[in-house]
Amino acid sequence: MTSKAKQEQAPKTPRRQPLMRPQAPPICEASPRASPSAPIHCPRRESPMNLQQQQSVLTIAMLAAFADGAKDDTEREEIRRIAQSLAADGNLPDLPRLYQDVLLRRTSLQAATAALQDPAHRQLAYEMAVCVCDVDGQQTPAEREFLAALKQALQLGAQQTTAFDQEEQALAEALDNAGTPTRSALPVAAAAQGTPPSATPHDAELDKSILNYALLNGALELLPQSWASMAIIPLQIKMVHAIGKAHGVELDRGHIKEFIAAAGVGMASQYVEQFGRKLLGGLLGKVAGKTLGGLGGAATGMAFSFATTYALGQVAKRYYAGGRTMDTALLRDTFQSLFGPAKQMQTQYLPQIRQKAATLDAGQIMAMVRGA
Repeated sequence: MTSKAKQEQAPKTPRRQPLMRPQAPPICEASPRASPSAPIHCPRRESPMNLQQQQSVLTIAMLAAFADGAKDDTEREEIRRIAQSLAADGNLPDLPRLYQDVLLRRTSLQAATAALQDPAHRQLAYEMAVCVCDVDGQQTPAEREFLAALKQALQLGAQQTTAFDQEEQALAEALDNAGTPTRSALPVAAAAQGTPPSATPHDAELDKSILNYALLNGALELLPQSWASMAIIPLQIKMVHAIGKAHGVELDRGHIKEFIAAAGVGMASQYVEQFGRKLLGGLLGKVAGKTLGGLGGAATGMAFSFATTYALGQVAKRYYAGGRTMDTALLRDTFQSLFGPAKQMQTQYLPQIRQKAATLDAGQIMAMVRGA
C-alpha cells in the first residue's frame, strides 16, 4: 500500500474508536434529579469482597437494624432467620453467631469495620446502614448517633458521603410524604366493625394490580443503587391501601404498617434481607439498565421482593374481603402458604422484572413513591 493511501485511511481510525465505549451510561448518569439541587449518586467500582468482608458488611447491617433499640421479639426472630438463610445461601457459616454477638452486644463497630480496607467497601457499608435506619421512618436520635460513630469508624469524611446523604434524604422525605390518608382524616368504614362491604371489587382487577406491584418491586431489587430497595416498602404500603380502598376501607400508614407487621413482614428485616441477597448475588455496584440482561442466574435469586409483595397483596385481598376478621396467627400462616408459590412465580416473570428494571431511573422511583 502506498504512503498516500495510508494517509487517506488514517482518519478512519479515530472514527471507529467511539464504538468501543459503552453504549449505555449507568442509570444514575441519565436519571432526572428529584430537584435541581439533588445529586445522583453513581454506583461504585470496587474489588470483589471475600467472605470475611461480606460478613463484616452484614454485621454492620444487623447493628444498624438494632440501633434504635425498638425491635420487638417478632422482628428479632425474623432477623435471626435471615442470618441463618443468608449463611446457608452465601456460604457464610459464622453469620448466625455474629447475629447473636450483635443481639447480645458482644461486638463493636470497630471490630465489624476492621476487615473493610477498600474505600468502596466502606462506602457501601455506610450507605447500607443509613438505608436500614431510614427504612421504617425518619432516624431516631439513637440511629443518628450510631451512624455518626459508624462514619468515624469507617474513616469517611463529607467528601465521600455528602452526595449520598443528600440523595438518600430526598428519598426519605418522599417516603414520609408518600400519600395515604392521615388517621384524623379517615372516615369511619363499615368494615371496621367486622361487617363485610356490600360490594366486592373484581378479583381479576386486584390480581393484576398486585402482580404489577410485585413486578415493580422485583425490578427495584435488581437496581445497583443501595437506596433503591428503600422504595419497596412504601410501594407495598400503597398497594395495601389500594386493596383496602377497593373493599370500602380507608386506611392510614399506621394501620397499614401494623397489618404488614401482623402478616410477619418486618420493615428493617425485609431491607436487611434484600440488601444481603444483593450483596451475595453480586448486584451491588454493578451498572444496571442495559447490562441487566447479562446477570442471568444472579438475577433469578435476587427477585425476593417479587414474592414478598405478591404474597402480601393476596393476604390483604383476603383480609379486607373477609371483613378483617383474620387474627395474627391466621394472617402469618396465610402469608407463608402464599409466599412459597410466589417464589416459584418469580422465575416465570423474571424476563418482565428485568425489562422493567432496565427502564427505571431515580425520577420515576420518586414519582411512584409520591404517587405522582
